[in-house]
Amino acid sequence: MKIESGIELFRKPLYLESGRILEPYQIAWTTYGKLNSYRDNVILVTHALTGSHKPVKEEGCEIFNNGWWDTLIGDGKAIDTKRYFVISTNVIGSPFGSTSPISPINPLNPTNELYRFRFPVITIRDMIRAQHILLQSWGIRRVKAIIGGSMGGMQALQFGVDYPNFAEKIIAIASTWATQPWTIAFNRVTQEAIMRDPKFQNGNYSIDEVAKNGLDGLAIGRMAGHISFLSHHSMKKKFGRNYLKDDGFYDINGRFQVDSYLQYNGNKFSKKFDPLSYLYLTKAINIFDLSNGFESLQHALEGVVAKTILISFSGDLLFLPSELEEVKEAMEEIGKGDLVKYFEVNSNYGHDAFLIEFDKFQDIIKNELKN
Repeated sequence: MKIESGIELFRKPLYLESGRILEPYQIAWTTYGKLNSYRDNVILVTHALTGSHKPVKEEGCEIFNNGWWDTLIGDGKAIDTKRYFVISTNVIGSPFGSTSPISPINPLNPTNELYRFRFPVITIRDMIRAQHILLQSWGIRRVKAIIGGSMGGMQALQFGVDYPNFAEKIIAIASTWATQPWTIAFNRVTQEAIMRDPKFQNGNYSIDEVAKNGLDGLAIGRMAGHISFLSHHSMKKKFGRNYLKDDGFYDINGRFQVDSYLQYNGNKFSKKFDPLSYLYLTKAINIFDLSNGFESLQHALEGVVAKTILISFSGDLLFLPSELEEVKEAMEEIGKGDLVKYFEVNSNYGHDAFLIEFDKFQDIIKNELKN
């Protein structure tokens, strides 16, 4: 499988939904497979909150969570790189190469000061506008499919509304059409923990220091996030009430295995992901609403012409299955039922099933791409 990566710099302004602009800005990208001579075998894979433009595992790559969809993408896999030219970009606001709060205000002058809190609030619509500009600059006018999970699913749905003729198929997984209070509340916990951490210094923290020692606020917030990504069933199955053998049961600092798991993952994550980027990306997730600017969800979907495949997981507490089912029902109400398919995958794992239980949904993707 042929793999190429790079960073594309754009000197023209990116006009944001807030009314502000980014100029200049850059987008990190990775491609898998080969673009055919007709440029019509493209699949765009969009990433979730802590994902990146590295969905396929690469040895030596230090980007956090690289290989997050390694089971799905590759030669002969559900997203077959023998047939398709797969593109994945790092969204605007993410810290893995695209313009973000820790980028220089002017990337043409690397010694320039960083954006930090001067970075504008970005939205899912802004993310896909930047991706669309990138693909257009490569001469790609239409793609076979746009596929994403969680925040990536938001991007896929937004593409279907904003650029209705750009994709033949939209595949949104473990996502929603509008972020609900449960998810907003969990994100708020992390945001508060970050901003109340004295070492955050109102966004003026040392990037090198955080990379070395982490940020306690982000670690604690990530622990809360992990709870929302899993489920009562999956945590019981994974940890039970097992206690760490070396910890005293009646010691106030003694830990269950689930305690240790949350601490380990929270501390590790806080050294790998930028806290300002986390604030901005969770803000984008919280304000996401596909009907924004329209009278209703039905009104927003009226222009959709792409085949729309919606996949939810029964045990997902972060984005309930009913949230994607509402998209299906809305499309049926406006006479677009022939364009939509809805699958509810039986799973007790929780939200992270879209990153774990590939055997339960990869055939859906494979069959829908073939069809």
